[in-house]
Amino acid sequence: MTIKSDILVTGATGNLGREVVARLTAYDVSVRALVREPGTAARLPGVTLAAGDLSAPGGGLEGSVQGCDTVFLVWPFLTAEHAPAVLDVLARHVRRVVYVSSSGVDSRAARQSDPINQLHADMEQSIEASGLEWTFLRADTLASNARGWAEQIRSTRAVRGPDTPATAVVHERDVAEAAALALTDDRHKGARHVLTGPQVLSRADLVHAIGEAIGSPTRFEPVPVELARERMLADGRPPALVEALLAAATDRPASDLVTSTVQDLTGTPARTFRSWAEEHADLFH
Repeated sequence: MTIKSDILVTGATGNLGREVVARLTAYDVSVRALVREPGTAARLPGVTLAAGDLSAPGGGLEGSVQGCDTVFLVWPFLTAEHAPAVLDVLARHVRRVVYVSSSGVDSRAARQSDPINQLHADMEQSIEASGLEWTFLRADTLASNARGWAEQIRSTRAVRGPDTPATAVVHERDVAEAAALALTDDRHKGARHVLTGPQVLSRADLVHAIGEAIGSPTRFEPVPVELARERMLADGRPPALVEALLAAATDRPASDLVTSTVQDLTGTPARTFRSWAEEHADLFH
């Protein structure tokens, strides 16, 4: 592949964004990482840091996107209200956006099952209306979300929280590899790639897999929604985020969806959650 212009990566210091940057630099592609404060941000080898803040009007992107052709976009908010202004800036400077959406989005539904899936559906609609070329990566729950259990597992060997429907959790590295391909190959234009792991797993299954990876029994203890709400608010989480997470736990329908998309795109079977747990075992000891 020959990519002559830079690729801008939003969320470049996050769990998924770091993996996307790593894949693109392995392709010898010129990468810009969008960060709020380039002067204080952690350095990313082989990457140019560009200033921008998606929470600001237009994302503060005017200077950061000039000379770029494609943008990897994650949207870290619970509403798409300010997305059109950001997309307007992108449409004036770049050709294509690769957006990380959700496998739970139902294109046929007038309204989605919960606020998080509704956000992604709204974002997809805004991107399609922007005039930009696009690729949507409809990813299942990322394995890296389990990092949020690290303190509980280290201290009590138990995870307590609201139960959620089982899902085919996907390794963030598989999503990143799919993203790198979509960012560097125009054949993915207009595609909605649904990315899952190889196996549908409950929260209890995930916690058990972490226990096997660290060689110590672990357990999941479901907590009633009202108690979970109290605990999350007491931890300082924003109320809107708490309600969105609880709605996903209570309203999202069960799904047995497992796709072959990761293998179809990358030529390699989707990684298991067990492999993720083994790679990150040090987090939970």
